[in-house]
Amino acid sequence: MAQSSKFTILCPCCEATLTVDAQTGVLLSHEEKAKPLASFDEMVKGLDKQKQMREQIFAQELSSMKDRDRILQEKFEEAKKRAEKDKDKPYRNPLDID
Repeated sequence: MAQSSKFTILCPCCEATLTVDAQTGVLLSHEEKAKPLASFDEMVKGLDKQKQMREQIFAQELSSMKDRDRILQEKFEEAKKRAEKDKDKPYRNPLDID
């Protein structure tokens, strides 16, 4: 009568250990695989890579913000042209269409 009331499953993706209740299927516990500690030099290299990535993303966003005003102005001009072109048509709210 002493049946196991829980299953222990090893995740094939992240190799975490999951404990699941057999009757309800509820996750009881989750234990991640212990990661080996890296050497100090490897950690410094990782931080350097992260710093370079942050600087690259920042430079990319900065350059996109420089062109933002020009792009918004062009979009506004195009919208004005479309409004002039379609000024004879009455405006129909898309929410009013049944």
